[in-house]
Amino acid sequence: MLFHPFEIAFCGYSGSGKTTLIEGVVRLLSAKYSIAYYKHGCHQFTVDREGKDSWIVRQAGAAAVMISDPEKKAVITGHDLSSRLLEQYVFSDADLLLVEGLKELPLPKLLLVDAEHRILELVSKGTITNVVALIVPDDPSFYSAFSLPILHRESISDVAAFLETFLLAHSLKENTLHGLILAGGRSSRMGRDKALIKYYSENQLLHTAALLQLQCQKVFVSCREEQAETYCRFGIPIITDAYLGIGPLGGLLSAQQAWPDNGWLVAACDLPFLDEAIVRNLCSHRNQMRFATAFRNSQSGSFEPLFACYEPKSRSRLILRHLEGNNSLAAFLDESRIEELTLQNCDVLKNINDPEGR
Repeated sequence: MLFHPFEIAFCGYSGSGKTTLIEGVVRLLSAKYSIAYYKHGCHQFTVDREGKDSWIVRQAGAAAVMISDPEKKAVITGHDLSSRLLEQYVFSDADLLLVEGLKELPLPKLLLVDAEHRILELVSKGTITNVVALIVPDDPSFYSAFSLPILHRESISDVAAFLETFLLAHSLKENTLHGLILAGGRSSRMGRDKALIKYYSENQLLHTAALLQLQCQKVFVSCREEQAETYCRFGIPIITDAYLGIGPLGGLLSAQQAWPDNGWLVAACDLPFLDEAIVRNLCSHRNQMRFATAFRNSQSGSFEPLFACYEPKSRSRLILRHLEGNNSLAAFLDESRIEELTLQNCDVLKNINDPEGR
């Protein structure tokens, strides 16, 4: 990943029809996905025209300028080391990123072949790598020697279908799901460790772990450093908090720091009504192109942040929110592009925090 978890580049010589093809693909896929577009390799362009306020301030030495009106915003910055982070943040709201150009970078590429077939020489020499398909202007049978999928430039629906299938199959296969049991609270209202309470034959730590293991590649316990000795005897790997004093967000950020390329199914340890059906429901509807997948409580109207799937791309946004002093996972879900599921039986995610509730 360079700019986005779900990215693909359209590469080819000038005049090969890149922009026209991208326009057609966006028209077909934009009803289903939020799509970002990055145009690279064009000649010098001017956003902050000479004499305008943004130009004046840039000339005075401002490293970055943002301009906005009620309908749009634009950020103007130079090609410094921070630009990659800016690009990742700007594109993160989108489900997919389509790049035009950048054939020299290791992005997966749809290569548009020109009429004279000149660009194929660069493929044969290995100058252009990571080509996943050829988009051709003539008979596809002419290109069988390349052992790549061959799509005709005029068959926009075929290109869109291939792109969608490729991104889902190849980008998602690396993003396995890990489980995280949040047990780092102090259980002050309960008066005893909620993770060790037995509502079933096993305590909540083991019971929750067994449910998550049905859907997750690995399951971990999130806790404070001083709790680790108590929990380690249950044989579940432990991730101790690297972010202290910020509640459940600290547990999630610590897990993402340890395994940044994985999705995380988070479950609090005080959810005794959690069952196999709702765990399966959440995971089967997981949308890895969004920041998270979570249930909205049909009674309260709020999201449930302590039983949700958080995707790898949520990490940078969560860190930025933390640096701004916003440590609420519920607010993050409410203010981000997520996959929303409806929770009809609200009792299944009822948490038990005190002796009366128990």
